[in-house]
Amino acid sequence: MTIRLLLADDQALVREALGTLLSLQEDFSVVASVGRGDEVVDAALSSRPDVALLDIEMPGLDGLAAASLLAGAVPSCRVVMLTTFGRAGYLRRAMEAGAVGFVVKDAPAEALADAIRRVVAGERVVDPALAVATLAAGESPLTARERDVLVAARSGAAVGEIAATLFLSEGTVRNYLSAAIAKTATRNRMEAVRVADENGWL
Repeated sequence: MTIRLLLADDQALVREALGTLLSLQEDFSVVASVGRGDEVVDAALSSRPDVALLDIEMPGLDGLAAASLLAGAVPSCRVVMLTTFGRAGYLRRAMEAGAVGFVVKDAPAEALADAIRRVVAGERVVDPALAVATLAAGESPLTARERDVLVAARSGAAVGEIAATLFLSEGTVRNYLSAAIAKTATRNRMEAVRVADENGWL
């Protein structure tokens, strides 16, 4: 049986190297390769892969959002998140989005190949160190709205801009920012964004 693969990574060099590496496996065939998260579903609908390897940080849509859409559009496709960010919060969110595998990019090639074969066989595959860190870290303390506000604040946008983007009042945005700052034990919103980012909560 040949396992059909879709690769999604915004770095062309990484994507091409990964494609070359995986194509060396006799039972793998790379059937689609994209550089944006918002191209994943269309590519999967046209190529019908068995497994999609998705990077987390991509333009258009991040890998987590793309995984969620892919689970609805092509439910037969198994999703493996492949990322440089071994953050506990990312793993929890990836599983919630429908991913069945989470492998960090510095894993050996054989480990990645093994992970792909195992998810096709119906298993869940998670980097062991990340699984331990996720259990130790617990769930994100942020509500969905607090997370949205911090994501919007990443660029340094003013309260008024965040309010307009999220269709909230400025007072409500300030309340969410204050709550997020308190929950991350930081002094201001940019520190809160940094801490939430480092924990994979955004």
